[in-house]
Amino acid sequence: MSQTLNSLRKQLRLKRRQLSHYQQKKAEQRVLVQLRQFSRFKSASKIGLYLHAFGEVHTHKLLKLCFQQNKQVYLPMICNMNQHLVWVSVSSRQYLNRRFSHHPLGMKEPMASRGKHVSHLDLLIMPLLACDHLGTRVGMGGGYYDRTLSTAKHRPYRLGLAHAFQYVEGPLLRQKWDQPLHALLSPKKFYYFRS
Repeated sequence: MSQTLNSLRKQLRLKRRQLSHYQQKKAEQRVLVQLRQFSRFKSASKIGLYLHAFGEVHTHKLLKLCFQQNKQVYLPMICNMNQHLVWVSVSSRQYLNRRFSHHPLGMKEPMASRGKHVSHLDLLIMPLLACDHLGTRVGMGGGYYDRTLSTAKHRPYRLGLAHAFQYVEGPLLRQKWDQPLHALLSPKKFYYFRS
């Protein structure tokens, strides 16, 4: 991995952690308004989302919107055998009762022994550290999303969710295993990419 990518990751992680509670709530509300109007969201019945843990755009209101609109919500869980993500269906009750376990990497995961493959989803809303004008996504560095998507027979529509400063103009280095986004949603703008 290049030093430039390492420093970009470090810089963006720090910037995310420095966001105030007010800035996070404002960002979450702005993406919620845009997501409500998004045709792919409206038509999707099975949606993969994440629980924010590291300064990502908060997803509490997005999850609540999914439950209100009777969407099936799936949260990621790391499969220790192959380091892929599996998607565990959660109900509104499970979410509100916070029935999650803590993964050693620091995020919360659904408590389940089995999950669905990513091919099962219609829409996958993904966290990220950076994204460029081509839809190249830089994650936290574990490669979980890329590994998982690379094995999918059917790939769901991939929507990145990020703060405005996480969209970078310059092209990011894309490896052959990287799975680009179809679109990026930020509090300020919706970006669409050629697949």
